[in-house]
Amino acid sequence: MSSFPGSPKLLKGGIVLIDPATAQVQRIIALQYNPESLSRTLQVQGAGEGGDRSEALRLKGPAVETIKLEAEIDATDEMEQGEAVVGEAGISPQLAALETLLYPSSGQLTTNHTLSSLGTLEILPMETALPLFVFGQNRVIPVRVTEFSVTEEAFDPNLNPIRAKVSLGMRVLSIDDVGFTHKAGSLFMSYLQQKEGLRAKAQGGNLGALGLTGIS
Repeated sequence: MSSFPGSPKLLKGGIVLIDPATAQVQRIIALQYNPESLSRTLQVQGAGEGGDRSEALRLKGPAVETIKLEAEIDATDEMEQGEAVVGEAGISPQLAALETLLYPSSGQLTTNHTLSSLGTLEILPMETALPLFVFGQNRVIPVRVTEFSVTEEAFDPNLNPIRAKVSLGMRVLSIDDVGFTHKAGSLFMSYLQQKEGLRAKAQGGNLGALGLTGIS
């Protein structure tokens, strides 16, 4: 489908995987269709939750933010165009790109098994690439994928899925999770500073609009 000259470019949301040490981009997963909505939940970390009155207004750290979205993947157009990968596997590659965010690699699992067989006393948990949830240029957020579910809705004659809905849940990684020196920590601080910059642009209210003349 052709677009009108001068029409704005439609940005896509997605996930970028980077090396947590070097910040080198390892993989980019662009959503085929942007979700119609995002659900974000922020849970306050209050210091006074234990009942100490002197701590009622104190915060222990950044709010714990979670993001949920639903995305659609559909191979109908590609099938009509005769694309080879879709004809061979449907949308399984796109689903696998998302699903493997929750797995250590097979190589890591094999290495740890080998180390265990050799009697290694301490085997560290396997570190994965750092996922960044990107939804526009002003939202590049370090996250950990916490939930993934998929509903496969249609299949080709070989039972490859060709249409699916994916539900994705993510937890924003803050300095409480990784510290200031980790790449995710610096990205989180940029994300927080962007929020503060937007807050400064918000139009302030006045007491009269609330039916008040003063606070006493």
